[in-house]
Amino acid sequence: MIREVAILNVRAGQANAFETAMAEALYLIRSTPGFQRITVERCMETASRYLLNVEWADLESHTVGFRESDRFPEWKAALHHFYDPFPVVEHYEYCIEAAGPA
Repeated sequence: MIREVAILNVRAGQANAFETAMAEALYLIRSTPGFQRITVERCMETASRYLLNVEWADLESHTVGFRESDRFPEWKAALHHFYDPFPVVEHYEYCIEAAGPA
């Protein structure tokens, strides 16, 4: 499993519209083979900033399976106009994990 991570800075005054558009566009990413989970978290200090986390079975599920699909242009049209600046998307894999009290 890998995680796609991006900080999404949404244009001033567009947070509510962005959240609505994201919720409506989720079906596009969720229908991709290899998709596992998505979370979008609002920053507590900066209300127009979000943290995107998408879990994929492998890197190619995102880079090929989604980004090269016929669903990606629709995703871009629905969401990319909200971002300023455009986010950097990076991919991570687990190397250390812990849970609960020590």
